[in-house]
Amino acid sequence: MRAVYVVDAVRTPFGRYGGALAGVRPDDLAAHVIRALTERNDQGGVDEVILGNANGAGEENRNVARMAALLAGLPVTTPGVTVNRLCGSGMEAVIQAYRMIALGDASAVIAGGVESMTRAPWVLPKPDRAFPAGGQELVSTTLGWRLVNPAMPAEHTVALGEGAELIADKHGITRAEQDAFALASHRKAAGASFDREIVPVAGLTRDEGIREDTSTEALGRLKPVFRPGGTVTAGNSSPLNDGAAALLLTDEAGLRGREPLARITAGAAAALEPRYFGLGPVEAAGKALARAGRRFGDLTTAELNEAFAAQVLGCLAELPDLDPGIVNPHGGAIALGHPLGASGARITGAVAHRLAAAGSGTGLASLCIGVGQGLAVVLER
Repeated sequence: MRAVYVVDAVRTPFGRYGGALAGVRPDDLAAHVIRALTERNDQGGVDEVILGNANGAGEENRNVARMAALLAGLPVTTPGVTVNRLCGSGMEAVIQAYRMIALGDASAVIAGGVESMTRAPWVLPKPDRAFPAGGQELVSTTLGWRLVNPAMPAEHTVALGEGAELIADKHGITRAEQDAFALASHRKAAGASFDREIVPVAGLTRDEGIREDTSTEALGRLKPVFRPGGTVTAGNSSPLNDGAAALLLTDEAGLRGREPLARITAGAAAALEPRYFGLGPVEAAGKALARAGRRFGDLTTAELNEAFAAQVLGCLAELPDLDPGIVNPHGGAIALGHPLGASGARITGAVAHRLAAAGSGTGLASLCIGVGQGLAVVLER
């Protein structure tokens, strides 16, 4: 097995739903980060482009990895493939690239993900019979369940926010604890620098979702969204976003004398009851660390994607050996945003950059996935 290195990691700023990136197509967002990676690393060529995307129903639907590679000016001989593991799609792309290089099937791969939740289309299902007399309903593809198979058990199709409420119930996580976590995410993000990661696009240089002026009082005024009398609000949940992220991965020969940010040493997937999807990182993280020959106590930094505050707090409750003080030190998706297909690549790149800044250490990137899955990657320097 060959060693696999992260040479560089970039991302766009994450835009709000209907915000600064609303006019930018997802394939153009993806092309932007691919172009930035190749230009700032003088990368002569890559063997494959792998991108994650959760929607696949709009402008990204014709294999966005291949389309973005062409738009970015890569040679027409560069293959591209798009993968979908919903919220984990960007990390799935990284794991597939890691395995490809480790097995010797490639020397250099660009892996990442993209999502434009703003530009996700409405779809019109075909009717059961031709020329129906009644009206037809458009279905939004932005987020969540749609066109559900009637054979699917109802307990598997609970709304994402209701799943967060169930985790709060399971672990006794209060509204105050969730709001405090969300406030900390915004404050950490507001005080952090992302200059090593962000490549501006469409005039946007900073994540649009960071609220420097939010407060406990402001968060406390928000009403529960998913359950009457519940604890999950728009303020302690990740928002809808647009953005892209990508990493350049190589073997030792592909380094070409460059100093890598970090080395990927393991990846893992896990699955559980769909209604408790938010706890997916618990098993995935443990499996990945075991494969890397590491323990939670060996970690110097970690990212747990903040789909919901209740979800991260639930994971921390089930991972007593993970030090909360090293998790998301620069804030997370509640503040920065969660463009589904891009988030896994963002958090993996963030861990790599922090390891490079520290000069050494072991890092973990993990995230939950709708319909009950989790992914994790271990990086070292």
